[in-house]
Amino acid sequence: MPINVTEIFSSVQGEGLLAGCRQVFIRLYGCNLNCSFCDTVYHQKPLYCRLEETPGHRNYKLLPNPLRPENTAAAAATLNLPMHHSVSLTGGEPLLHTSFLKELIPLLKGTRRGIYLETNGTLPDRLLKIIDLIDTVSMDFKLPSTTGLSPFWEQHREFLKIASSKKVFVKIVVGEKTTCDEIEKTAALISEIRTDLPLIIQPVSIKEKVSSMPPAYLLSLQARALKKLFDVRIIPQTHKILKQL
Repeated sequence: MPINVTEIFSSVQGEGLLAGCRQVFIRLYGCNLNCSFCDTVYHQKPLYCRLEETPGHRNYKLLPNPLRPENTAAAAATLNLPMHHSVSLTGGEPLLHTSFLKELIPLLKGTRRGIYLETNGTLPDRLLKIIDLIDTVSMDFKLPSTTGLSPFWEQHREFLKIASSKKVFVKIVVGEKTTCDEIEKTAALISEIRTDLPLIIQPVSIKEKVSSMPPAYLLSLQARALKKLFDVRIIPQTHKILKQL
């Protein structure tokens, strides 16, 4: 099953527990949400997948879309997979393409820690179809204060139950309008499943720049979450600070 792939490149992971680790990123086109802070544009399907041939140089080879799983895996393999921590399946929302991923993932061999899924955590039924193929899950909790959307508490709860069978952490994007109630609901929901699951508090980035928030505000949000959880960290989007992809 061919699908539209936006880009394939080698860089450092900029978010969460693996910030700074080298990954091959496979960015799949399309998302089921439209968060206000999203930095990815979906107004037009990409005619080509951009394959960056030299990391950090922006020298792209254009591969005609849609791509089949074997073509996608072959493109990723040109980036020296054994040098990388893992392959990051990202988007958009990669779980919109579970049939494609079922064929693709077994072809992605040679990294040091396997497959890393970046997901908005709202599609538990789709996660269930491929969880056995995933090694690490980076799961968002979407807060209404920053997404501009209705809450997804029940979807997140069911998703995390499934994801908790693997290495998993939860990330929340926070802004100046984020409430204590949202933080407490997030921490309580995670603690229902496992109190040792890491929570990453990520200050919102706007127009490619990390938002500057008062330290006292961020520390107060962290303190709220630490009442329920053992491991709560504040980590901005480091790849935007480095001006990486």
